[in-house]
Amino acid sequence: MAYNKILLIVTLVLLAVSLGCNEKSAQTNPAQEGNVAAGSIPSPPTANGPSYGDMLINGSIGDASVLLPVLASDSASGEINGLIYNGLVKYDKDINLVGELAEKWDVSEDKLKIRFFLKKGVKWHDGKPFTAKDVEYTYKVYVDPKTPTAYSTDFLKVKEFRVIDDYTVEVVYGKPYAPALGSWGQGMLPSHLLEGQDITESTLKRHPVGTGPYKFGEWVTGEKITVDSFHDYFEGRPYIDRVMTRIIPDLATMFLELKALSIDQMGLTPLQYVRQTDTKWFNDNFNKYKYLGFGYSYLGYNLQDWKFKDRRVRQALTMAIDRESIVQGVLLGLGAVTDTPYKPDTYWYNQNVKKFPYDPEKAKQMLAEAGWKDTNNEGVLVKDGKPFEFTIITNHGNDIRKNAAIIIQRDLKKVGIKVSIRVIEWAAFLKNFINKRNFEACLLGWGIGIDPSQIDIWNSKKTGESELNFVNYQNPEVDKLLDLGASTYDREERKKYYDKFQEIIAEDQPYTFLFVQYALPIINSRFHGIEPAPIGIGYNFTKWYVPKPLQKYTIQP
Repeated sequence: MAYNKILLIVTLVLLAVSLGCNEKSAQTNPAQEGNVAAGSIPSPPTANGPSYGDMLINGSIGDASVLLPVLASDSASGEINGLIYNGLVKYDKDINLVGELAEKWDVSEDKLKIRFFLKKGVKWHDGKPFTAKDVEYTYKVYVDPKTPTAYSTDFLKVKEFRVIDDYTVEVVYGKPYAPALGSWGQGMLPSHLLEGQDITESTLKRHPVGTGPYKFGEWVTGEKITVDSFHDYFEGRPYIDRVMTRIIPDLATMFLELKALSIDQMGLTPLQYVRQTDTKWFNDNFNKYKYLGFGYSYLGYNLQDWKFKDRRVRQALTMAIDRESIVQGVLLGLGAVTDTPYKPDTYWYNQNVKKFPYDPEKAKQMLAEAGWKDTNNEGVLVKDGKPFEFTIITNHGNDIRKNAAIIIQRDLKKVGIKVSIRVIEWAAFLKNFINKRNFEACLLGWGIGIDPSQIDIWNSKKTGESELNFVNYQNPEVDKLLDLGASTYDREERKKYYDKFQEIIAEDQPYTFLFVQYALPIINSRFHGIEPAPIGIGYNFTKWYVPKPLQKYTIQP
């Protein structure tokens, strides 16, 4: 929902579901939720002006893991954190950096210093003022080696941090760092509640306090999270009084909840978008949106596993998978095959990287060259007496990934590789498998950042537990190119570095890059003020409203 935040930093993304992409219909009275009185949707309004009130109910297939931005690396947590916290900067609807907690900033001519002038009068949800001390504390937490964060890279580039006064801070870099300004979009943390504590043991992990448009209400693990509008929000009180995220681990079940009017928005699957919502009733009660999402899906190989160490094997696997068949059969055409970790319709995408199109016969030949042969004529490739077989893990509740895995399983069987599929509940999937590197191959998705820097995912030093290079990709030339790209402000020069980076990644194939999927949000039509823009639809969420005659829920103070 808080797409105006810098939430396009790399996070594990549930591409089929986004908190800013949930639907709801209007029918029977849903059950009461706590102190919320539920009723049926009234007749169309006579006045459509903005009004305070009502509640928006999202559906999410995954529960949050932690409600402190510095510790969170999953999208479910990121969506809630985006409502509770603010950064110094944010992206506007046209994907330009603008101030959020910072009123303005000055960048020195040599690009080594940024001086931020903070907004005055900003309050934490407990009423304490937001000051430079909070920015300083946030910086120190990110660079503390004891902090288990996936996002330290940007802050470790800072050579010196200075507090000029209560509302002015200055950061000094050792060398120019192009993502520097955008990196300060990370959520600021309350020093008065966290300083001197072990942040990993803080009660704020489950009871957060931020400066954002919504303050924490309740978290029932595996069931729901609620946040309530912060009336003293410095950008103005949000019109919608409450946002509830209901955790519904299955998309088919979530869709039934949508039809039963128990949720207001969700991200549709392609089948739901194209067929199941193409009715007069849905058109009367919902608005649907479609735009190429800021994310891609991939099949990632654990490069510490002996089967995947040979680059020829990984290239062959990609050639053995009919990715266009996945786009057409699973996404119903609502997506595009991709070959690099960048969004195809953006400036940074390199169209000239080496491609590995679907060619199962060529794949068999490459596998044979790598020593994998069907020596027993039993249809399974063998090397050193061991059959080529492995398990793909993916997360429960995402039928797109599960169905894509089934196609991959079918295609690889044709070239003599036996694949098993294991679907795992999201929290356990992250904690016990991805973070522990306990997998052979995984089918997942990444959010694509607006800035092209991808150090956290691909740098050779980012392979520790809970860090994002969990496939253990190691390439010194890539490390160098990513550092050069991050140190260069000139746009054309940066593109040269990232083009070369993409060429190497495409050749190495640590992932089989599968597809970029369309975001397909559907939202109950009683919500007004939604204005699609290049960044999506949630950038102005605080301005969404429900006209009084259409309001469905009454929030008791």
